[in-house]
Amino acid sequence: MVGGTFDPLHDGHRRLISRSFELAGPSGHVTIGLTSDVFAGKKVHPVRPFSERQADLVGYIRTEQFLSPYTLLELNDRFGTTLEEDFDAIVVSEETLPVAREINVLRKEQGRKKVDIHQISCVLAEDGRWISSTRIYRGEIDVHGHLLPGMTGP
Repeated sequence: MVGGTFDPLHDGHRRLISRSFELAGPSGHVTIGLTSDVFAGKKVHPVRPFSERQADLVGYIRTEQFLSPYTLLELNDRFGTTLEEDFDAIVVSEETLPVAREINVLRKEQGRKKVDIHQISCVLAEDGRWISSTRIYRGEIDVHGHLLPGMTGP
């Protein structure tokens, strides 16, 4: 399982999605949670509608031609179906690691098996700071972490 708002879909998100398919392998299955418009509306920056974010995500998956089948679910909270579904692993970034740990605590309280947590390293922009949607919306960097005109490094 992997989840997020994925807006805009940047190189950090691409690493997260790619790692999820890599871990699943051809015989596995990837469940991708995409935040609903209501849940995503709590972000500090504007977020495009679910349908547009979904189209970008599906387009990326098709372009990469991953071998694993996948399911895309709408997330209305930070847990999605992680507390009810049986699955083996959750893939997170450094930023979302605490949520994965909380999921395992809650699963244990419910008598469910713990899931493996696979943390990817956040992708750095050319200024050495994390690529993030917030930075992209502020006009600091593009989706590949390149500094935009008028911006300088650290």
